[in-house]
Amino acid sequence: MTTLPSWRDTATRKTIVDFVESVTTGADAVPVAERIAVFDNDGTLWSEKPVIIQLDYIVGQWAAAVKADPSLAENQPYKAVATGDLSWLGHAVEKHYAGDDSDLKQMLGALVGLTDGMTVDEYAASVAEFFRTAKHPTLGTPFSGAVYQPMVELLRYLEANGFTCYIASAGERDFMRSVTQEFYGIPPERVIGSAYGLTYDADARAVKYSANLDFLDDGGIKPVRIWSRTGRRPLLAAGNANGDLPMLQFAVGDGTGRRGLALLVHHDDHSGRGDAPYDGGAEQALAADDVTVISVADDWEQVFPA
Repeated sequence: MTTLPSWRDTATRKTIVDFVESVTTGADAVPVAERIAVFDNDGTLWSEKPVIIQLDYIVGQWAAAVKADPSLAENQPYKAVATGDLSWLGHAVEKHYAGDDSDLKQMLGALVGLTDGMTVDEYAASVAEFFRTAKHPTLGTPFSGAVYQPMVELLRYLEANGFTCYIASAGERDFMRSVTQEFYGIPPERVIGSAYGLTYDADARAVKYSANLDFLDDGGIKPVRIWSRTGRRPLLAAGNANGDLPMLQFAVGDGTGRRGLALLVHHDDHSGRGDAPYDGGAEQALAADDVTVISVADDWEQVFPA
């Protein structure tokens, strides 16, 4: 079987293969139990442009809320949904990556209200129905066709070399858990993400969501959550944005111990094969000197599954 068949024979591919071989073979091989790899999701494992997939689900839920209570449309983010001008949502995310969370906090306030009082099973059923019917707005395929084929191959390559792969994303944990096994072969217990608050209803014998966000898994919180879940510093980390940089540098280390590999997916392809090219929200990560940049234009022969 060809290693990483959707990757071109570039210096980036060689860096990945050389690193994996260096930590898995020879007298200095890293023990299998310590071979941990962590991956961001949006823009790293699946398409992030022109729409964040979870945001597509959320917009549908907000639209239903506005239909039930039109007065909600007086305020954001409901106003953006009611008018059909979703640029406010995108700007809120971009402002977050630039360090301004004012709009993001407003968006999160409306977000937690969607699931307040729902059981985890009810939410899972709602998300499953979304993925059953929704399609990517530009690809025209189910969202299963919007995953990056080269990154799925990287997951399989790492697993074949004794790595245990985790997802560590700012995306909401239980939303991702509904499809990570099918899309990436990553079981739900290896999904680390932002999380709504949870409570246990003894009478209903059910776990339910509360009206708060337990934590936002982005920026400096990512290494904390990774350590909390795995108890290890990852050997390899992959992301695509400034919010991933602490996770990437956590994997690389401070130079005093075993050095890891940090990968950054750069959406620089103008051919129309992948997401529309963008640097916004990734400027700091692209400028980091200890990160290996994956060029969608130059390093990937194929972007999405055939």
